[in-house]
Amino acid sequence: MTPRRILPALAAGALSLGLLAGCSDDGGSAGSAPAGTAGLSPDTSVVPGCRTDAPERIPEKRTYDGEPPLTIDRSRTYTATLDTSCGTIVIRLDASAAPRTVNNFVFLARERFYDGLTFHRAVPGYVIQGGDPRGDGTGDAGYEFADELPDDGYPTGAVAMANSGPDTNGSQFFIVTGDASFLGNDYSRFGRVVRGLDAARRIESLAPPEADPGDPSAQVPRQPAFIYSVRITER
Repeated sequence: MTPRRILPALAAGALSLGLLAGCSDDGGSAGSAPAGTAGLSPDTSVVPGCRTDAPERIPEKRTYDGEPPLTIDRSRTYTATLDTSCGTIVIRLDASAAPRTVNNFVFLARERFYDGLTFHRAVPGYVIQGGDPRGDGTGDAGYEFADELPDDGYPTGAVAMANSGPDTNGSQFFIVTGDASFLGNDYSRFGRVVRGLDAARRIESLAPPEADPGDPSAQVPRQPAFIYSVRITER
């Protein structure tokens, strides 16, 4: 399937950078390695501090008939801990500001939807993006849901949903690792990194150094950036 979720570009006069997400009609597979890894030794990382071992088990990916029912408690604090091949990333989820988006992320994480997937896109000084069951920018969980937009942009460490326009959120998300001041307020921001931004930036550093910053298909990490697991805690 051709990727369809290409989001708005940078401000006029700057290089074009879209956020790529996708939608599929099946669960897809995360089993194929990204392009640009041919000849890479299985025990040698192109970036110090990153592992190359694949997840022990890649569960079968499922799709769902629609947005999950709202079951989180907005008065509680939810935290997502991502165990990745470049380190641990801890995200404080903002259930008060974005209850539907947090509920969606918590639901998918508890379903183990994200376990075994990858960050399929890395852009230097900008973002890393993951949550696609196909691993190529065309996958999703089988449904879309409405926006919960911020009014103060996307500072470094912000976590938000990729989309293809209003009210088209799904499973794909991005972590801001640099300057995203040009983005406006068009993406549902639902958390921030409270620990492990260095790990996110190691994933970012897997970006091909000569890649066209305006071409998401050229922004595949030089080796797979695995999400081994996502675990949710609440208090």
